[in-house]
Amino acid sequence: MALLIAIALLSASLAAAAALLLASRRRRRLPLPPGTLGLPLVGETLQLISAYKTENPEPFIDERVGRFGTLFTTHVFGEPTVFSADPETNRFILQNEGRLFECSYPGSIANLLGKHSLLLMTGGLHKRMHSLTMSFANSSIIRDHLLVDIDRLVRLNLDSWSDRILLMEEAKKITFELTVKQLMSYDPGDWTESLRKEYVLVIEGFFTLPFALFSATYRRAIKARTKVAEALTLVVRWRRKERETGAEKEDMLGALLAGDGGFSDEEIVDFLVALLVAGYETTSTIMTLAVKFLTETPLALAQLKEEHEKIRANKNRSEGLEWNDYKSMPFTQCVINETLRVANIISGVFRRTMTDVQIKGYTIPKGWKVFASFRAVHLDHEYFKEARTFNPWRWQSNAASSSAVNVYTPFGGGPRLCPGYELARVEIAVFLHHLVTSFSWATAEEDKLVFFPTTRMQKRYPINLQRRNIPL
Repeated sequence: MALLIAIALLSASLAAAAALLLASRRRRRLPLPPGTLGLPLVGETLQLISAYKTENPEPFIDERVGRFGTLFTTHVFGEPTVFSADPETNRFILQNEGRLFECSYPGSIANLLGKHSLLLMTGGLHKRMHSLTMSFANSSIIRDHLLVDIDRLVRLNLDSWSDRILLMEEAKKITFELTVKQLMSYDPGDWTESLRKEYVLVIEGFFTLPFALFSATYRRAIKARTKVAEALTLVVRWRRKERETGAEKEDMLGALLAGDGGFSDEEIVDFLVALLVAGYETTSTIMTLAVKFLTETPLALAQLKEEHEKIRANKNRSEGLEWNDYKSMPFTQCVINETLRVANIISGVFRRTMTDVQIKGYTIPKGWKVFASFRAVHLDHEYFKEARTFNPWRWQSNAASSSAVNVYTPFGGGPRLCPGYELARVEIAVFLHHLVTSFSWATAEEDKLVFFPTTRMQKRYPINLQRRNIPL
């Protein structure tokens, strides 16, 4: 029996080796984009991870674009991957979702989000769930239902601030509480804070090698993900029992529980996990970096303060923001646009080729990964003058806004356009309003925030605060 098992294993190994050899020979015959696959197995993954611990905004791609051009081959997270820093190629990838490309992310992200997350869904199910998510984050829903809670929870958090805070940490508390409220109708408390701390560990595991044996960060992330899933499963089960008594809440979880055909607890939990990540991590990063860029650009900060002081002058101190107030923040929208462009709420998207794909004179083999880098385009001087300089005034020009249509993709595009893009903009605007009308601040010189939101930024950007008394 042992001999038979050994023979079977040897046969399987030889077959796998033969398949790899054939694939390698076929690849050599194809006109692949230039580049290098790096070391065996790990490829250039370590270079990718280490690059983003520097202060350079796009070190990994910058170096390779300089050597190979805007379309290059590499090998990251265990797979050969073609990176695109070309806007035309990026649009081609986004628009051909489901035809030439399918959604595909590194194993670490897929494992931590869960197989039923919106990020990994395909086909009709993705279309249905994407539409459902957008229906809970469109302008009318924000105006009529969500804005009051956004305003209330932002003010509640800022009222608790002392004279020195870690802004990134505080921003994450705000966005997590907002997301939990919108998804499950929970107000801030010990339970939400405990859940948030586990989420921090989950997110830290996203860009690691997905092997628990080799990565302590990934092991911690998997354990934290289990705890998050257990906590959310209890909520789902409790809400199912509530529905049986006729009690229903008008939130995302309520819509999932009432969905036609029904979803299992596991499906709902995976869906919530992904939405919590989307609403929590990215928006808080943009909030923090908006403050950083404004602090370093005094003229922009002064103009923003003037805009919001005019809005506050027409209100009682305790009166919250209304939809008309949000729509009367033109310079704030310029600040948000520019922060999104420079900081990049979505750095890019991974896809997998469903067939051999011909583009720009090259062939990307079936089954390969591609990465459409939005950040590389946003920071390219060819498309934005002085691209790595924060300049919100560039968005005041209609000509500049129009010319940026095809190269400005902070929320992705195509069928997978981020469904919460408008909600994120409202949350950032409300946060900036209450920040600039409530406080003056200065950064702590000994711990300044780096340009790019790297892992070094998790609990950084301390600022010293002084409360403002604006005449009413």
